[in-house]
Amino acid sequence: MATAVPLLRPDPDDDRRGSGHPSADAGSRAIRSTGLSKVYGGVRAVDGLDLDVPRGSITGFVGPNGAGKTTTIRMLLGLVRPSAGGAEVLGVDVGNPAGYLPRVGSLIEGPAFHPALSGRRNLEVLASLGGFPRARVDETLAIVGLSDRAGDHYRTYSLGMKQRLGVAAALLPDPELVVLDEPANGLDPAGIIEMRALLRSLRDRGTTVFVSSHLLAEVEQIADWLVLLHHGRLLFQGPIADLLARRTTRLRIAGETPEDAGVVATVARRLGYDAEVADGYVTVAAGREAAASLTRASMAAGIALTEIGIERSTLEESFLTLTGGH
Repeated sequence: MATAVPLLRPDPDDDRRGSGHPSADAGSRAIRSTGLSKVYGGVRAVDGLDLDVPRGSITGFVGPNGAGKTTTIRMLLGLVRPSAGGAEVLGVDVGNPAGYLPRVGSLIEGPAFHPALSGRRNLEVLASLGGFPRARVDETLAIVGLSDRAGDHYRTYSLGMKQRLGVAAALLPDPELVVLDEPANGLDPAGIIEMRALLRSLRDRGTTVFVSSHLLAEVEQIADWLVLLHHGRLLFQGPIADLLARRTTRLRIAGETPEDAGVVATVARRLGYDAEVADGYVTVAAGREAAASLTRASMAAGIALTEIGIERSTLEESFLTLTGGH
């Protein structure tokens, strides 16, 4: 459903709630947690999670299905109580959701709108229910690029347009933080590109974007901060550039004929590099610095190289390395 931040009142009998005032670190961190855990029927869906998400970032919250991403998001939005640990959103304890939810927009489990109403009318209904200014409707439609189709029935929208309307609903309160759960799920390539551009535009407007996904390759395209989750536990957290810097590099080399590959592989091994041959190409576990010596040694062996390319391991491969291949 599309969640356009409910206006919650604090429960005076709830001992868990915080003061409602931002903490000292509120200026630099959008989300923080310490030992955040959730247990369902003896199963730890989230296990001791320490989050540290900077403001003004696009943070990719990544892990396979069942890793605990949605459970974590529900705790951060005050929809589920933690079994242990605690968290702050925009400097306010999650025990007091009324202290921060008016500044948060969210899209959880896909958008749900009335098919017979126009995109604009659907948003007008949500704005009325949420107590948001009517002017926000056209503003959010412009932000997500739906102004030209705002008068069309929701049922005529493509899947990508429906997702963008869901993001528009999340933006109605003019939030400081937007939380999106699998926004690219089910989108075709064109829809994914549209969503990518939209998330970047939100960050450029100063909005912090916290986006969960099991599509690591997609997150690699948009995120500047990364949180990797596996079996409810934190595997990595930090600038995505830090993880990408750990990627291995390989040289992909070809000679004039497919048969030359075997000779080049032998040359590479003599130089101390691991090398594999497949489909007439040699893959050498080395970086750009090895290209010159491999070229000279191949020429000395009577092989003229026709192609040398650099390949870097993907974010998926880095994730598999961290999880031991699982």
